[in-house]
Order: sequence, then C-alpha cells, then structure tokens
Amino acid sequence: MKTGTIQQSLSGFYDVYSDGKIYRTRGRGNFRQKKIKPVVGDHVEFSAENQQEGYLLKILPRENQLVRPPVANVDMAVVVTSAKEPAFSANLLDRQLIALAAQQITPVIFFSKTDLLTDAEDENLRPVIDGYRKIGYHVLANQDPFAQQQLAELMTLLKGQIVTMMGQTGAGKSTLLNHLAPQLELATGEISQALQRGRHTTRKVSLLDVNGALIADTPGFSSYETFNMTVNELPALFPEMADLAPQCKFRGCLHLKEPHCAVKDAVNNGIIMESRYDDYVQFHELIANQKPNYKK
Repeated sequence: MKTGTIQQSLSGFYDVYSDGKIYRTRGRGNFRQKKIKPVVGDHVEFSAENQQEGYLLKILPRENQLVRPPVANVDMAVVVTSAKEPAFSANLLDRQLIALAAQQITPVIFFSKTDLLTDAEDENLRPVIDGYRKIGYHVLANQDPFAQQQLAELMTLLKGQIVTMMGQTGAGKSTLLNHLAPQLELATGEISQALQRGRHTTRKVSLLDVNGALIADTPGFSSYETFNMTVNELPALFPEMADLAPQCKFRGCLHLKEPHCAVKDAVNNGIIMESRYDDYVQFHELIANQKPNYKK
C-alpha cells in the first residue's frame, strides 16, 4: 500500500502523485455506494502494481475543501492583489484574508501592477504594505512584480505545499501563474476574462508540479463573498486582534462598544490599522444581519 496526493481527476480516473511518480488509479466501487467523491488535493492510500493500473483504497481526513476550484487540503493561497487597474482595495484584501483564516489556509499577499504606480502612489501604498507585514502576513511587493528574485522568494514559500491563487478579476492571477509555470500558457487579458465571465465553464482541475509545489491550474476561491463564521468567531480571524484580546477587560470582548478594550486602544494609538478595524466593524454588521441558513 502507498500514500499520495490526487493531482488530477478525469472521467473516473485519478492520477496520484507519490514519491515523484504519477500513478493512474480508479476508485473502488464502494466509494460510489458510500457517496465518497475523491477530489484533487485529497491525500489517499492506494495500491498499484504499476503506474497505469492502481486502485484508491481510502481518502484520508481533509484539512479543508474549496468549492472553486474544487481542491482539498490547500496549504497556501497566493492572494494576488492589484495595486492599480483595478485600484487597491483594503476591504477586498481583508475579506480574502478572513476567508482563508476561516479555512486555516496560509495566505501570501502578492501585489501585482506595482510597476504601474507613480512615485507618489507607491509612497502612499508603502505604509499599507508595512502594516500587513507587521501583522505577520508574508507580503511580496517588489516594484517589478515579476522580478526573478521575487518569483524565487515566492517559489521558496510554496515548495512542498498545495497551493491555489485568488484575487479579483483583472488582478493578474493568470499572468503570475504563467510566470511561475510557463508551460501553462493560460489565456490572459480582458478578452478571455470577458468570455469566461458568466459562463459556467466546467473544466478539469489539475495540480501542477511547479518546482516541488503543487499549484492548482485554475485560479478560484470565491467564498470570500460570503461570511460563514459567527460574530464570536470573527475577531480570532484578525491576528492582531486575537493577540490583544486577552488584555481586554471582558472575556469574549467583540471590540465594539465594550469598555477597557485593548483592541480599540490599539486602534486609537495607531498600533492597529484603522482600515482593518473599519473592515472588522463592517464584517461584524454583515454577519449579524445575515439571515440564518437552515440548509446547512
């Protein structure tokens, strides 16, 4: 028996990556009976006498599972964040970071389009970049986004991980993927974006072995549009607030109207970024006003 990771699924066959080799396997019949559907990224136990005829025996417990793209056990997400065209949005970035924290996926913030900034715009953005670094996020924000040194740093972070890309339309996810894996030749540019939008393109997802990182070849992750956490879970998803929460007078402090709140003090003293706190308050209101989903 061997263990590996499903790298591609296609018409009932599963290509499993194990010890540097790919094994083509099929699911056992009881998978269907038990309504178990293997997905790309699943860690599995399988048997194989050769690389063409193997059988999946067991799917190991999943750490997490994404819907777009359908990938399990994602370790890292590269949050491709446009500095310009489309304009930088701290609110969107915070939504993405919260969604990843809820799934226990480590983010890497990659600023794209930094080469389009004027000197003044670059100067305005630097304190924001430094702010996210201070929180503890890994931020890549070179003035040349595709400088070899920055791409090498990114690949070092991703090595040995299952990775997906996320970011708004036009942020440059496909362009970054093409720089990391030129063999992809992904369609980029506004025309291909416009064609794909609004059309349910069902296509297979593969994890590409890019210098030892398994990267999903389809950018995705749209679940930052919904907030699936409770108002009590939200503060823990902001690392800088979670760090200070034990110093608040009230246990379970939501950092809103409570007196003697260490988080609000930190905002007033410029220790916590005001934009982050404003987004926290907005997200809290959104969650509090959500209609309950009884279909869960």
